[in-house]
Amino acid sequence: MKNLKRSVFCGQINQSYLDKEVVLAGWVNRRRDLGGLIFVDLRDRSGLMQLVFDPELSPDATAKAHEIRSEYVIAVKGTVIKRQGAINSKISTGEFELKVSDVQVFNESQTLPFQLDGTNVSEDLRLKYRYLDLRRPVMQNYLKMRHDIVYAMRDYLNRSDFYEIETPILSKSTPEGARDFLVPCRIQPGTFYALPQSPQLYKQLLIVGGLERYFQIARCFRDEALRANRQPEFTQLDIEMSFVDEQDIQNMCEGLFKELWKKFFGIDLQLPFPRYSYDEVFSKYGSDKPDTRFGLEINNLTEIFKNLEINPIKSVLNDGGQIGCVCVPGVGATSESSTSGSSTSGSSTGKKFSRSELDSYVELVTKELGGKALLWIRWKESGAVDSPIAKQLPENFFELAQKHIPGLTKSDTLFLVAGQFDSAWTILGQLRLVLGKNLNLINNATSCKNDFNLFWVVDFPMFEWSEEDNRWMAKHHPFTSPQQGWENMEIGKVKARAYDLVCNGEELGGGSIRIHDPKVQNKIFEMIGITSEQAKERFGFLLEAQTFGYPPDGGIAFGIDRLVMMFAGTDSIRDVIAFPKTQKGGCLMMETPSTVDQAQLDELHIKSTVKK
Repeated sequence: MKNLKRSVFCGQINQSYLDKEVVLAGWVNRRRDLGGLIFVDLRDRSGLMQLVFDPELSPDATAKAHEIRSEYVIAVKGTVIKRQGAINSKISTGEFELKVSDVQVFNESQTLPFQLDGTNVSEDLRLKYRYLDLRRPVMQNYLKMRHDIVYAMRDYLNRSDFYEIETPILSKSTPEGARDFLVPCRIQPGTFYALPQSPQLYKQLLIVGGLERYFQIARCFRDEALRANRQPEFTQLDIEMSFVDEQDIQNMCEGLFKELWKKFFGIDLQLPFPRYSYDEVFSKYGSDKPDTRFGLEINNLTEIFKNLEINPIKSVLNDGGQIGCVCVPGVGATSESSTSGSSTSGSSTGKKFSRSELDSYVELVTKELGGKALLWIRWKESGAVDSPIAKQLPENFFELAQKHIPGLTKSDTLFLVAGQFDSAWTILGQLRLVLGKNLNLINNATSCKNDFNLFWVVDFPMFEWSEEDNRWMAKHHPFTSPQQGWENMEIGKVKARAYDLVCNGEELGGGSIRIHDPKVQNKIFEMIGITSEQAKERFGFLLEAQTFGYPPDGGIAFGIDRLVMMFAGTDSIRDVIAFPKTQKGGCLMMETPSTVDQAQLDELHIKSTVKK
């Protein structure tokens, strides 16, 4: 039998095909046997089309239709007619149906492990049968959007005179940051390649090569602790430019994002984006990527508590720590049995949190966020302080707090954390996000719908202290250029020529102006404890390149997976990656990572010490 060859996609059927013979192909989405007529909804990537099998007009095709079941792969030939029954306004082809004259079954299907239209399917089952999960229209729409976003990026950068250049996947291990994924080299026993954590060094070398403007949709690999929206392999848009400063790179990126937001949301972003210093956003929000769609800013109460004899707060402050608080306006509390997620309003009602709610936030901070304690302070209807430390607070505490918390009223609740500034403010920042979600200040607030707060965070610290390594480390990477005047500053006060683009609590991307002076580069290595021998071993090729006419340059990288997740409106990065890993770094479908034969290990001169 001659194969039926598709002539048009299901979703393309419109008035122009009326009364014409076409061939459609796809999967059986649904089958309905009405005794005489058989109706089949045929699905392909473009949409659905209703098929009609009439035994009086095509008895052979109808006989085959009796055997067809869901997810069979078929092709049909027939004539497009006006739908005889009610129009289906939910699909684009809802005015038409195909009167089938011939059908061919390419492949049958067993009963699926889950229904494609099911809503209560576990993610593990979806990932195990990802090829089935990808048949769902919602997943195909996510991947279509990903394609469209990447295509728009390429188009914009091409019009901006960038070259798209690929860089190697098999690269050199330069352990500064996350762990590398290592690949043993069979032909040079005892040596290894590393999968690139980013194309950072290659794109700088391309600039040395005079390419001027480079971009790449780059695959990156990092062997680091995974979390809900982090993958061991991911994709980013990498950009590098020569003879530029921060403003040039930011302006170029703003133009790109303006186009993306207009294309996919119909929103005209106002340029330029606001710019805030790292110190400003961290002191207000306890994060360098804050969600600014709601308030609950952090207030510093150190001045009040440093003169109070309250242990262990006083010992923390004497040790150089600080105490900050998040002030929650009067919140509508439910019954005493309510949980932390049951508050129903973020507006000021004059009511207080229930005691169980307060206890749940204490437990959150001490058991999940890594804090030693969370204090709360509120006021009774009589105006008296209500708090575990109420007896230790001065009578005029409210008046003192008003000087540090704008608009404070006695219907509000204060949550306080004491500790070293970075750690205490980080905990408060995480608590702020939980409060924002629980009080519907983010998820359900109508003012937040299609509200995208894009801004730059600049003036990052150049270095950060690592307790684990007992040394200063580069906060971004050791090729970031320090700001002017750095030579005469204390190391902890040096600022970097670095910048991040933030939107609604997500870091969309970050970059920096690079070091092009070998003397500066060597000094930075020295400051973070990398000896000249180590620098030569790890980065000798870059240091040598800096001696052959290295132009000033800068760049930026954007996480495509995270960006597509935001555009698609889903809360999981795995939804917008065709074949993602689990939170434990495994692929349930391919059953990786997996063991290999001893012969393969012998060939690579590798011995496994893991006991089976």
